[in-house]
Amino acid sequence: METVLEIKGLCKSYGDFELRNLNLSLEKGTLTGFIGPNGAGKTTTIKSILNMIAPDAGTIRVLGMDSVSGDLGIKSKLGIVLDDGHFYEDLTLKKMKNLIAPMYPVWNDGAYQSYMEKFSLPEEKKIKDLSRGMRMKYALVLALSHEAELFILDEPTSGLDPLVRSELIEILKDIVLEENKTVLMSTHITSDLDKIADYLFFLFDGQIILQWQKDEIKEGHAVVKGDASALPPDYENYFVGISKSAYGFEGLTDKKAALKKLLPVNTVYEVPTIEDIMLYYIRRHK
Repeated sequence: METVLEIKGLCKSYGDFELRNLNLSLEKGTLTGFIGPNGAGKTTTIKSILNMIAPDAGTIRVLGMDSVSGDLGIKSKLGIVLDDGHFYEDLTLKKMKNLIAPMYPVWNDGAYQSYMEKFSLPEEKKIKDLSRGMRMKYALVLALSHEAELFILDEPTSGLDPLVRSELIEILKDIVLEENKTVLMSTHITSDLDKIADYLFFLFDGQIILQWQKDEIKEGHAVVKGDASALPPDYENYFVGISKSAYGFEGLTDKKAALKKLLPVNTVYEVPTIEDIMLYYIRRHK
């Protein structure tokens, strides 16, 4: 498959924080979730991709171009949806579009009108009067209208009510499946990624500690529940993390097959959510 984004050996220091030797690649037509706690380095990585900050070391290639020398060519092919947005608050959506459209070598006004109608966005409404969900949709409309190939979204569903979040998730699904676009989505709302992600990169303390196809991560792990007295003496070797109480134990394992040979048949094995996996690994690395 075609590689749309490739990061090799990315390093960046900020005081006490350090992004260390980060390696990441995205394939065309996929949605990749970029997860981790606040302060893990997700925004630093995204700003490095966008050439908003200069890395201390490493290389970034976007759509086959170097992120620094090919900056202008890259920006025209990126759909950027940042947490804080970057619009003139007093302009209407139509005037904002008229300001932005000439900046791109390719602009499809038919696509713009079609997506505005599809997302129910009124052109005469001012930016400052948009809800957060409408802002996200408008940013996506602009990106789709200049025929972006790679979409980079920083916390796009944060602060949205469940209905709007669900609607936005469906839009992202369509972008990947119907438009064959590529999406990198940074978020702390991992339940969204359970529904749509193809791949996951889990960043913690400036390092990627898990990178896998989403279904492989979930199939390779299990939440295990059972009688604590049945645990073998070296039980900690079989778990990413585990907690015990008077009622039994619960833990995350990446050695399900081995545990099934050791534990009683009434032990419960559940498919973990992405949040389960993330929380157990965070506790393990603290």
